[in-house]
Amino acid sequence: MSIVKENNTVKVNYTGKLADGQVFDTSEGREPLEFTLGQGQLIPGFEKGVLDMKLNEKKTITIAKEEAYGEVNEALIQEVKKSELPQDMEPKVGMGLVSKAPDGREMNLMVVEVKDESIVIDGNHPLAGKDLIFDLEVLEIK
Repeated sequence: MSIVKENNTVKVNYTGKLADGQVFDTSEGREPLEFTLGQGQLIPGFEKGVLDMKLNEKKTITIAKEEAYGEVNEALIQEVKKSELPQDMEPKVGMGLVSKAPDGREMNLMVVEVKDESIVIDGNHPLAGKDLIFDLEVLEIK
């Protein structure tokens, strides 16, 4: 029987949930996720969870935030004056923004609060600080 090992390329169906049961991502209705273990393409806890699974095996794994997107970094939450935003922008909570760093890298930000004269933006990954639960099924091992 085939078992997932380091450096294998695998195809998996998955559903990612938070502790309250809210689904944040799934392959249902889409192509399965294909990746090669050991290349750092996915969060560490996901790869560890797939390791040693058998072909067609289904299981549920819980990934601690440390093995997922880490703790919330308070330094990535900042207040910005509305006067610094593009004039035609109407910021709303949940709106995504992109900021360019001096070195040219882009950073995804989310508006988390809108005040009279400013907005609060968060550069953390939306799943930072959360433990994640995945239902997994191994469909193919290469």
